[in-house]
Amino acid sequence: SIDYLVHIVSSQGVHANPEKLEAMVKWPVPTTVKQLRGFMGLRGYYRRFIANYASIAAPLTDLLRQDAFTWTDSATSAFIALKNAMTAALVLCLPDFSQEFIIETDASNAGIGAVLM
Repeated sequence: SIDYLVHIVSSQGVHANPEKLEAMVKWPVPTTVKQLRGFMGLRGYYRRFIANYASIAAPLTDLLRQDAFTWTDSATSAFIALKNAMTAALVLCLPDFSQEFIIETDASNAGIGAVLM
């Protein structure tokens, strides 16, 4: 395996580097927009490892768009859900070029997404 940036690339696929994830998992609840931006920046880098990232992170993303920073129960739930998602065994598998590829797409007013299966 090769340690590349904040990922580990192996024959099984691309993994999030556990050493880098530790700081994110220990991140305290943000009390300012600046702290939330830092958290979201770190999480955003690993967003492709988390299914439904945009939906889970929506309450936090909404806080970045508001004039006043008011932490809510839904923000707490999203914050915890993102932390929990990062502790799961995250692997992006390498494609098997002998198989057929399927592209799934989705869009809404909140965002767009696609996945290659």
